Amino acid sequence: MTTPHLLRRSGAVALALALPLASVALPLRALAQTPPAPAAAPAPAAAPLPPETVVAKVNGAPVTAGDLAIAAEDPALSLPGVDEAQKKNLLIDYMVDLKVGAQAAEAAKVGDSPDFQRKLAYFKSKLLLDEYLEREAKKAVTPEAAKALYDQTVTAMKPEEEVHARHILVDNEEEAKKISARIKGGEDFSKIAAETSKDPGSKAEGGDLGWFTKERMVAPFAEAAFKLPVGQVSDPIKTQFGWHVIKVEEKRTKPVPTFAEMKDQVDQYLTRKSQQDLILKLREGAKIERTDAATPAAAPKAP
Repeated sequence: MTTPHLLRRSGAVALALALPLASVALPLRALAQTPPAPAAAPAPAAAPLPPETVVAKVNGAPVTAGDLAIAAEDPALSLPGVDEAQKKNLLIDYMVDLKVGAQAAEAAKVGDSPDFQRKLAYFKSKLLLDEYLEREAKKAVTPEAAKALYDQTVTAMKPEEEVHARHILVDNEEEAKKISARIKGGEDFSKIAAETSKDPGSKAEGGDLGWFTKERMVAPFAEAAFKLPVGQVSDPIKTQFGWHVIKVEEKRTKPVPTFAEMKDQVDQYLTRKSQQDLILKLREGAKIERTDAATPAAAPKAP
């Protein structure tokens, strides 16, 4: 029925390497024999360090709390389930590895190659654009703009009817007729659905399909469900999936989602639209010249 970030790979590797080897080398026998320690109460979160605070030095070059904060924003260095103290240690280890490697690369003149300079220019441009778009988008995503967009959208929405129904799906009409007769004779719909329905998505729920609008279902099923009075059981209905017996539980006008329910989507839309509009405006005001060879259009064939 309805049924490029240069450092991401190195970051993941560095964090994996930073994990203590003892944690993976611990003998299984010791694990089996050691009773679990009682859960300790979570420690209160420490106040964040000022960005300029030096947390480590690599050959005299400082690693600061600000460096750690930037590294922590890298999706490749996400550490779900890791407490803050351990996460800080892992990020410091990562930044130490990064500094050591970068110093070695500079000594090897890696940064002098034309290819590296092109990559550096690309990622600088990308970071600048990302920061600029994020900053400008914040100006557009205001509570007033979000509420205005929500009100405009809700006003344009047309009322939709929804049905809450159950169904039983079987392979042939004869079986569907027997099931319909049993239910109309007083047997429990949910019990029969759990015993006989071929729809794995709803069988365990007693055939319950929840609330749906008409366009979400295939036409023959939707027509029957929306015509059927509440509490009634249908005669067999055929679709491309098989034969259905339907029971309508409730009907209602689809409720309009609240502003709180829609706020994240509204903010995302405003963000994307403001960024798109900004890029289009910048392109319109820029002198852009394509210097690559244009592909000649194919000459039309004579009739």
